[in-house]
Order: sequence, then structure tokens, then C-alpha cells
Amino acid sequence: MKKPKLDVFVLDDDLDFRLYIEDLLADDGHRVVTFAEPQALLEACAQRLPDIVFLDMKMGNYSGTQVLEQIRLRWPDLCVVIVTGYPSMEDMRASLQHKIFDYLAKPFSLEELRSTLERAAIFLKLDNNEEKLRERLGNRIKVLRIERRWALKDLAARCGLSISQLSSIERGIHLPSLEALLAISNALNKKPSEILLEIGF
Repeated sequence: MKKPKLDVFVLDDDLDFRLYIEDLLADDGHRVVTFAEPQALLEACAQRLPDIVFLDMKMGNYSGTQVLEQIRLRWPDLCVVIVTGYPSMEDMRASLQHKIFDYLAKPFSLEELRSTLERAAIFLKLDNNEEKLRERLGNRIKVLRIERRWALKDLAARCGLSISQLSSIERGIHLPSLEALLAISNALNKKPSEILLEIGF
């Protein structure tokens, strides 16, 4: 059986570790983007949500717990795995309060990493492409709208859809019809294919 591949973001201030995990994940066919600073990660998530985030807890001037709080505030259901070279019960308890998926202590084995990713793939139900498409498309439309400083009513006026329709699309509840996607894309001055490419479809 072919294993589903994941879209992975990694936040860690250790360059050697970023290169190491990037090579490991890429070799297994996963799409990987690494970040050295929290703000870069948060900005990237706002543009395109990954399937999973690997988050370092100890990063010099940055607190992994604070980053996790920001992630949960913005994306409550994003799958997060804590990775740390300085495991502690205090950090583990704090992170578990924020619904993390797993907790890996450095150094971890390749088998441990693969096991975590396989379980994450099952958890994310990556075989359900419609669910994944709904969530990512809705989030991308919302990001494009906010970038233009539009409220839902502004986008509704430009594309001819109701505010309730757009709200359900942005929240990933409903998939837009082809006609609705064309109308939204035109209002955003985008081609539908560009938006789908941006979310990995």
C-alpha cells in the first residue's frame, strides 16, 4: 500500500537539525519547509496551512509554548508535533494542554519519526481529498480576502454569492460549485487553477 505523503512545516533554531530533518522527510517523499523564526512560520501558515508542524520548544529568545498558543489561537485543529532536545515534564504538560499530536525528544530514531508521521496521516485522513480540499480552499479564499482588507460582505458584493454561502466555504463546510469558484476567483483577480495550485491541488 502506498503511504500518503505529508505537507510538513518545521520550526527549529538549530540549522543542523533543520537540514537533517528536511533530508529525512524529503527522502520519504514528504513536502518540507523549514523555519528558523516563529514569525516566518506563522506567516507561511497564514498563506498555506501544512498537514503537520514540527515545533521546537527551546529556541533561544523564543518560547515554543508561546508559538503553540499562537498556532492554537489561529488554527485550533492544526496537527502539531513537539520536538525538543531538552524534554521536561513541565513542557510536556504545557504542550499537552494545547492538543499536540505527539512529543518527540531529540535524538529520536528514524523509526520513531516515521511512526509519528504514519499515525498523523491516518489522523488527518489524507485519503479523503474532498475534506482536505474543502478545508484548504476555504482557508486560502479567506486569506486572499483578508489580504485585500475585505469583509465577507465586500467579497459577496463582488462575486454575487451570499455572505452565508461564502462563510460556509471559508470555514470548509461546503465546497464551492465550479460556477461559484469562478466567481470568487474573478473577484479576487485570480484564476481558479492558481488558487488550487497554491493549496497543493
